[in-house]
Amino acid sequence: MDNLEDMRLFKLLIIVVVIFQIAGCASHANKDPLENINRVVYKFNDIADSAIIKPVSKGYQAVTPPFVVKGVNNFFNNIKDVVTVINDLLQFKIQHAVNDTGRVLVNSTIGLLGFIDVHSINGGERRKEDFGQTLGHWGVGQGAYLVLPFIGPSTTRDAVGFITDTIAFDPISHMNNVRTRNQLRIMQLIDARTELLNTSSILDDASLDPYAFQRDAYLQYRKALLNDNTTGEIDYSDTADVDYDFKAYTEEFDKIPTEIPEVKKISLIK
Repeated sequence: MDNLEDMRLFKLLIIVVVIFQIAGCASHANKDPLENINRVVYKFNDIADSAIIKPVSKGYQAVTPPFVVKGVNNFFNNIKDVVTVINDLLQFKIQHAVNDTGRVLVNSTIGLLGFIDVHSINGGERRKEDFGQTLGHWGVGQGAYLVLPFIGPSTTRDAVGFITDTIAFDPISHMNNVRTRNQLRIMQLIDARTELLNTSSILDDASLDPYAFQRDAYLQYRKALLNDNTTGEIDYSDTADVDYDFKAYTEEFDKIPTEIPEVKKISLIK
C-alpha cells in the first residue's frame, strides 16, 4: 500500500514538473499560446460529448427520479467539499475551514453520506476551493490556457491543481477497490454532465467562436474564484438548495437567446 502511494506521489511530481515547463510558454500578452493544440482537443471533446457523454447523461436523467439525481449530485458535491476543506487549510483560511469541515460532518452523518445537503437546507454556505486556487493564493501565475481531454477548459496552474486534488485529496482516489473507484468516477462524470444539459446548447450558440467564448469565460470565472468573489456573479455549482430541482432537458433549450448576462458553469468537473 505504501509503495502504491509513493508511486502515485512520484507520478504526480513528474506531471507537475512537466506542466510547469509548459507554463513558461504563456505571457501577459498571450494567455493561449497553445491555441492550435487546444482547438484540436476542444473539437475532440465536442465530438466525444455529442456521441457518448451527452446521450448517456440525457438517458440517465430520463429514467432516474429527480430526487435521486439530486441526491447523487449532492453526494459528489460533498466529496468536493472535502477537497475544499484541505485547500482552506493550505491557504490558512481557518474560519472557512471550520465552516466547511462542519458542512462535511453534518452532510456526511445527518445527510446520509451527503445525499441530503442538510447544511444548505439550513442556510449554510457552499464554497469552492481547489489546489489551483491554493497555488494562485501563494502567488503562482495561471500559466498557459489548456483544454484537457474529457475535462475541458483549464490552465497549466489549474491542471496541476486538478491532478493534485484528484490524486492526493479526493477520497475516491484512496479507495482500494479498483472496480468501485472506477464506477464512481464514471458516475461522477455523468452527474457533472447531467447538471450541464440545459447550458451546453447556450454555449454553442453564444458566440461565432464557442472556443474563444469558453476560454474567456473560464478565465474570468477562475479569476473571480481566486479573489473569493462574493458578488453573486459566480455560480459555484451549488445545486443543493432546498428549492432546487433539475429541469428536464428539452430541445426548447436550443432556442434560448444567445445573450448571456453572466459567466456560468462552463467546465464539467470544476
